[in-house]
Amino acid sequence: MRIEKGVYGEVAMEGLGEVVSSALKMGGVVYLEGDLGMGKTTLVRGMLRGLGYEGPVKSPTYTIVEPYELPGLEVYHFDLYRVRDAEELEFMGIRDYFTDSGLCLIEWAEMGRGALPEADLVVSLSLIPQGRHVSLESQTEKGLAALKILQEVITS
Repeated sequence: MRIEKGVYGEVAMEGLGEVVSSALKMGGVVYLEGDLGMGKTTLVRGMLRGLGYEGPVKSPTYTIVEPYELPGLEVYHFDLYRVRDAEELEFMGIRDYFTDSGLCLIEWAEMGRGALPEADLVVSLSLIPQGRHVSLESQTEKGLAALKILQEVITS
């Protein structure tokens, strides 16, 4: 299942993230795809706000992962842009982050191919005139359940 939407501006991207987070409270694995500057971290900021986080949200480009402990949910925001070999992720114990009750948001997942679990949901961002095109696609039953929750809200 896939949902597609045009998003215009940073505020709208954060707002979309807040909406998407409403379907991810049970955790899961989300791959965030798109070139540099497409708004992946902005979307994550909105998702975290939607889950109740009020502090600063920064890209974990140099730290690789930023953890966020929220009531009833641990969220991990990964940025694998600087990873050159998936084996680096094995050395940092990446598999320990993927639990049934955690939400892992992964930018540049292709850099960790072989060390990452399958995505429940893939969010792809691309450039359109004056904004971004966002595509959300389910990859698992958990992802399908999330998209069914979002279908009415996002497409209206």
